[in-house]
Amino acid sequence: MATKKTAKKKVQFWGTGRRKHAVARVRLIPEGEGNIIINKKTIDEYFGGLEIVKTIVRQPLALTGTEGAYDVYVNVVGGGYNGQAGAIRHGISRALVLAQPEVKPEIKAAGFLTRDPRMKERKKYGLKKARKAPQFSKR
Repeated sequence: MATKKTAKKKVQFWGTGRRKHAVARVRLIPEGEGNIIINKKTIDEYFGGLEIVKTIVRQPLALTGTEGAYDVYVNVVGGGYNGQAGAIRHGISRALVLAQPEVKPEIKAAGFLTRDPRMKERKKYGLKKARKAPQFSKR
């Protein structure tokens, strides 16, 4: 007689955050120790000495007072450090709203649920960059 293994299913909350070219897929796991793992590295290893960027990532957790309540696992691609930090913040905020719907008004008031629409402008033909033109010479 075969025994059936029943794995206990973990509760997790997912959120996708975007900013500029960065896309972050965030998982919040309740009853964690407050670890923030980004691309299989701790937040300190990933962002190094960039304290402002680490603060941006932790803002939604600090605002709602849930800093030690969740383990945060992030997979982020594209963009630079600031864009990635903004994308992670957006993803954490979306996942927190799924986990605790009562915190939505304060997260929304802080502006963490709003996707930042500013993007790099495309390069136009005849120009060196998006708006920079070649130097004009009369002769």
